[in-house]
Formats: sequence, C-alpha cells, structure tokens
Amino acid sequence: MSQSSTAATVQRADAKHRYEILVDGKRAGLTAYRDRGEQRVFYHTEIDDAFAGQGLASQLVQEALTDVRESGKRIVPICPYVAKFLKRHEEFADITDPVTPDVLQWLDTQLG
Repeated sequence: MSQSSTAATVQRADAKHRYEILVDGKRAGLTAYRDRGEQRVFYHTEIDDAFAGQGLASQLVQEALTDVRESGKRIVPICPYVAKFLKRHEEFADITDPVTPDVLQWLDTQLG
C-alpha cells in the first residue's frame, strides 16, 4: 500500500517542549508548550510557508490536544491559533483552563 506524498505525522518532542508535524520526514511545523504542573501551556504554533494551506496546523493541534487528554493533563491556550481551534472544537472544553495573569507571568519566566 503506497502512501500519499503529503502524508503527515505528528510527534511530541519533549526535549524541545513541542509537538512537530512532519511531511515525508521533514518538519513542516510545530506547536510549542511548557508544562505547569498538570497544565500544558501552548504558546506558539507555526507552519512553514512551503506547507501553508494544507490543513497541517489543524491536524497538528488536534493531535497535540488529543495527546494532552490521553496524558491526563489540561490545556491552557495562550497561542491564538490553539485558542481559535478550541472555540471550534468543544470536545476539549472539559480539559481547557483559562489564560490567567498568573499563567502569563509564569510563562514569561519560563521563556526568559
């Protein structure tokens, strides 16, 4: 069985604090996070220009949030793309926490 040349896979890269989406083994984008106790705080998502318009950001975030659920953590959507995605996908509402000033201050210290 042959795969499409645009077969995309998502993997969690814990050492880099991000999920990456790969197309034919090449990184096409990422969504970055930091863990704060039981919360996974998403603060940035990007897709390389060469891969824009293929729905990869949506696939990336969908799979990342599914992984968060499976790991027993909660989502904090500081990243505007993740926040927008969550508005359209209410199946994650039960594990989503609000963005608070405390979380924003904590993230600032984490990112230096």
